Amino acid sequence: MDTQPNNTETSIEDLKEITSTVSSPHELDQLLELTIETATRMMDAKASSLLLVDPKKNKLYFKVATGEKKKDVIKYEVEMGQGIAGYVASKGDPLLIPDVSKDPRWHKEISESIGFETQSIACVPMKLKGETIGVVEIIDKADGSAIQEDDIKMLMVFAELAAVAIGNARSLASAKIEVNTLKKELDLKYQLVGESQTLKKVVSDAIKVANSKTSTLILGESGTGKELLARLIHRAGNRKDKPLVILNCAALPETLLEDELFGHEKGAYTGALGKKIGKFELADQGTIFLDEICEMSTNMQAKLLRVLQEGVFYRVGGNEAIAVDVRVISATNRKVSEEVAEGRFREDLYYRLNVVQIQMPPMRERMEDIPLLAEFFIDKYRKERGLMNLKLAKETLDKMMQYDWPGNVRELQNALERAVVMGNSKEIKPEDLPIFDAKPKYPGLQVGLTLEEAINRFKREFIIMNLNHTGGNRSKAAKMMQIQRTYLSRLISKYSLKDI
Repeated sequence: MDTQPNNTETSIEDLKEITSTVSSPHELDQLLELTIETATRMMDAKASSLLLVDPKKNKLYFKVATGEKKKDVIKYEVEMGQGIAGYVASKGDPLLIPDVSKDPRWHKEISESIGFETQSIACVPMKLKGETIGVVEIIDKADGSAIQEDDIKMLMVFAELAAVAIGNARSLASAKIEVNTLKKELDLKYQLVGESQTLKKVVSDAIKVANSKTSTLILGESGTGKELLARLIHRAGNRKDKPLVILNCAALPETLLEDELFGHEKGAYTGALGKKIGKFELADQGTIFLDEICEMSTNMQAKLLRVLQEGVFYRVGGNEAIAVDVRVISATNRKVSEEVAEGRFREDLYYRLNVVQIQMPPMRERMEDIPLLAEFFIDKYRKERGLMNLKLAKETLDKMMQYDWPGNVRELQNALERAVVMGNSKEIKPEDLPIFDAKPKYPGLQVGLTLEEAINRFKREFIIMNLNHTGGNRSKAAKMMQIQRTYLSRLISKYSLKDI
C-alpha cells in the first residue's frame, strides 16, 4: 500500500526548497519568519523566537519572534552565556527545561518586564560550518502540555533550515561584494587614460552610443586601445550588468570560430562529447566584442550577418533556432572600405556593423597624453612589484615625447614594463627603454641604384623594422605587412635575416 507524506514532512520539504533560493536580505527576513511561524504552528508552541549572535558585541539579539508579546521581546538583547538562550549559544548544545523556575540558568528579567509567563523552554543552536550563529527556542505548549524530547528533534530541523538560509544569504552577499570589487578592479585595469582633445572626442562618441543597441565599428591601428573602448561602451550603457563577451576573430580557424561563436550540440562532430554554449548565447542581453573582424572568412561573415539580421542562430549540429538579444561591437586595424572594394569583406555585413563608426587615434596624434599614460603604467608596476619609490627620469620622459610610438599605447606599456624589470628599481632612465632601437634605420634611396636594388633594399629594411617591432614574431609581422607568413619566411631567407 502506498503511503502519503504527512503534513509535517511536506512542510519541511517545502521549506528546504525555499531555503535554497534566498537571493536578497529581504527574502531572508521573510524566510526566517516563515520558518519560525511554521515551527510554532507544527509544534503547537505558545511562543517562539530566533536569536542571532552579534560577534562584535558578544551578544544575542532577537531576529524573529512569535506570540502575543513578539513586538515587545524583539527589542531585547541577551549576553552570551546569559539565560537559556545565551547558555545554548555559548555551549553549542540543545537544552530542554521542563520548569524554568527550578533552573539556575533561567534569566527571568525579559519575561517579567514584558509580562509574559514562562514555564518550559526548548532551545537549540543554529550552526553554520561548525560555528554557532544563533539559537531557536520555543516557549510552552499552547495546550498546556509539557515540551518533549521529540520536540527538541523537530526544533533542530527548523534550526538547521534557518542556518542554511542564513548561510546562503551570506554567501550571496559575499559574492556580490566580490563581484563589485572585481568590477571596480577591472574598471581601473581597462580604463582609457588621457586628457587630449582627440581622446575626449572618442570617449564622448562612445558614451553617446552606450545606451543603444546600435552596432558600433571601432577602427584604429594595433595597440591604440580598441578593446578598451569597447569595454567603456559596454560599461557606460544600460547593459553594464549583463555579460561582455570578447572574441578575437584572428585567433581561430573558421571551423573553430563557428564553434566558439555559436556552440555545438552533443555529437555534432568527433570529440563533441557534450553540448557547448557559444559566445553569442553567453552574451545574451549583453554585448559581444568581435576583434579583428576583417580576419573572418566570407563564409563566416555570411553566418554572422544572418544572426545580426534575424537575431537567431543554430548551434553546430543543431536544428533548434536560438534567439538572442546581443549588442555587437566590432573592431579592426584594416581599412574596411578597401576590404569591401576588393571583395574580401561583405558589403552588407559592413553596413550592418558600421551603423556607428569610431576611430581610435594613434599615439602620434595624442602625444600630450604620454605623461599621464607613463605615470598610470608606472604606478601599476609600483604596486605590483612593491617599488613605491620608483620614478621616471625627466630625460626619459623627454625622449618618450620625441618618439612616434608606431606600436601605440601597447608599445608604450611594454617599453615601460621592460624598463621596470631591467632597470635599477629606483629610476627609469632613457637607456632602460627599448624604444629608441626600434626606430626605422632605413637611410632612404640613393642615386646610382637600379630599380631592383632599390626595391630589395627597401624590402629588407621594411622587414627588419617590422620584425623588430614585433619582437621577432613572424606571424604578427606578416599580419602587419598584410602578406602571407610563408611569403615572409621566403623573404627572410632571401635577405639573410634569420637571426632577427
